[in-house]
Amino acid sequence: MAEMHQESSGADFDLTQFYQIFFEEAGENLDQMEQMLLDLDLANTDDEELNGIFRCAHSIKGGAATFGFSDVAELTHQMESLLDRLRRHELKLIPPMVDALLESADASRSLLARHQAGGEGVAVSTSALVKRISVLAAGEIPVAAPVVVAPPAPAPVAASKKAGGPRSLVIHIGPLERPDQADAVQELFRDIPGLGSMSSLPSDRPDTRIFAVETTSSDEDLLDLFVFHVAKEIVKISDRDDAVATPDAVAAVAPEPELAAVAPAAGEEEYGFFAGAPGHPSESLAVVPAADAAAKAAKAEPKAAAQTPLEATTIRVDIKKVDQLINLVGELVITQAMLAQNSQGLDPAMHQQLFAGLADLDRNTRDLQESVMSIRMIPMSIVFSRFPRMLRDLANRLGKKVDFVTQGEATELDKGLVEKITDPLTHLVRNSCDHGIEMPEERRAAGKSENGTITLSAAHQGGSIVIEVRDDGKGMSREKILRKARERGLDVSDSMTDAEVWQLIFAPGFSTAETVTDVSGRGVGMDVVKRNIASLNGTVDIDSSEGFGMKVSVRLPLTLAIMDGMSVSVGDEVYILPLSSVVESFQVNDEAVSTVAQGSQLVKVREEYMPVIALERIFQVPIADAEKTNNIMVVVESEGSRVALLVNELLGQHQVVVKNLESNYRKVSNVSGATIMGDGKVALILDIGALVRRSRH
Repeated sequence: MAEMHQESSGADFDLTQFYQIFFEEAGENLDQMEQMLLDLDLANTDDEELNGIFRCAHSIKGGAATFGFSDVAELTHQMESLLDRLRRHELKLIPPMVDALLESADASRSLLARHQAGGEGVAVSTSALVKRISVLAAGEIPVAAPVVVAPPAPAPVAASKKAGGPRSLVIHIGPLERPDQADAVQELFRDIPGLGSMSSLPSDRPDTRIFAVETTSSDEDLLDLFVFHVAKEIVKISDRDDAVATPDAVAAVAPEPELAAVAPAAGEEEYGFFAGAPGHPSESLAVVPAADAAAKAAKAEPKAAAQTPLEATTIRVDIKKVDQLINLVGELVITQAMLAQNSQGLDPAMHQQLFAGLADLDRNTRDLQESVMSIRMIPMSIVFSRFPRMLRDLANRLGKKVDFVTQGEATELDKGLVEKITDPLTHLVRNSCDHGIEMPEERRAAGKSENGTITLSAAHQGGSIVIEVRDDGKGMSREKILRKARERGLDVSDSMTDAEVWQLIFAPGFSTAETVTDVSGRGVGMDVVKRNIASLNGTVDIDSSEGFGMKVSVRLPLTLAIMDGMSVSVGDEVYILPLSSVVESFQVNDEAVSTVAQGSQLVKVREEYMPVIALERIFQVPIADAEKTNNIMVVVESEGSRVALLVNELLGQHQVVVKNLESNYRKVSNVSGATIMGDGKVALILDIGALVRRSRH
């Protein structure tokens, strides 16, 4: 059976980092649910409205169960049951149902507020509310008169049905096609902290497994977990005492199903709502009249809510407003640059206050720009979180065993880039699973672990973010890629370097897959990956070792709006070099420059020869002043290679607002964008990656 495990670097995965997001989403769902309940037309209910209310309750229940808020999960589960019958038209909506659902929303809000405050304050008891909802879900209308349902003796049996207290159960699973299917259920108790323990018991039938279970979870919660591995219909859950008692004895003591779900466990604290009242659990199991219970709950819940209100620490803002704010900050940066340039001709001694104000403006503008840009920055965990499920399904389909490791989930990237990088990363991860990771038997034969490992990492490097997809699979075969390239008529040779061979897989339609499947093999993926990343001013590099695995590195700028740049002059023109690509600058003598074949030039820098690119030749800039000699070189780096750019003068370092040249004019080779300088002139931002690739050819 295929497996997929997720790991994270460092300690065990901490769910508390997502608490605040859950509280905010739950608050929004409760607000939406309340509004939809108030808008319901009882005489003519709309199915879509009921489905919307059901989805809100279901979302809250799922999140509460995930984070261990069992009281909220239990209440919303009962709401969900009632709403499910309503949307299936098994019940007719009546005012008491709307009242109960509204009170449940208020109670859920109070419970969530208490959890958000770290458990401070008095918890709201929802026992009476849960009973009302269960009675309504059964098609009955709660009445004020108390109903005596059972003598005190069966209280422990009733309590065992309810989550919260320790329970001893016997679970029968069968008939099974394969008995090992039940092993996955047993693994749940090992993998989920706090779920309890499960041990095997002897079974007289080969297709049935029997387990002894110690847990605090309810039957419904257990079935919701088991359904991912075995069908609910073949699971039978019973108390351990019931399992050894005769059916008649069990029938004699078993209470009504609805009441069994809400009867308090022995010794369970009821937070004073039933203290001293007739029918207290310590005296009997007589049900408190629903109207009285509702009145008490209505008085108590606002009090608890007032103690710990559900607090919203974030607001949602239209992304267009954020973009508008960023554009305005960009214009402010340009204005600040103009003021700084116009003040250069003034005497600092005579205009001391003006220069001090300009210095403060420069500092505050930079701080404002960084703060505004951080609004658009979101963690990479938003992208990484979608891959565990995808890999699990893909590994199951391919029959492979895969461990998924993530690193650097907290690394932040611009929201616009995150949305555009998701699809390329998805293809790279699928490729690693499909093409890279071998089948378990192949890995055993190669002396590897049966479980392959795919690692997805993100880290900041300078002004860029580097995202890597690594696997410990079979890597890429140089000979196979060259053979496929020749079959496709590509111009290749055996003297090509490994890096050049790996780049062949980015050719349109290129694929090394022997068969076309629904996963891959059509050759439409990697060229799209590279094109999409290149459109974001990013680069893709591949490193592979046959038999040991491969690594794909994607390098992207942190943002596309504002960048730090170095301005240089070539003749009368000004160009901007991205500061993240600049390594160093130096003055050079003519003797240090050597001319090689076809007029290409090399410069020797600390025993290393670098290609020289004269920008005046690339952009055909006329040098009118003969005294302006090219004696300054700026070393820039991209895609693992360095080149030296020949310029006339270094003008300075400053922030520039990136404008899209292609959308305003047309695409210009070796140029990634443009910006407006302090004097109002337009300066081109050079594409360092394109210049480095040009030097290779």
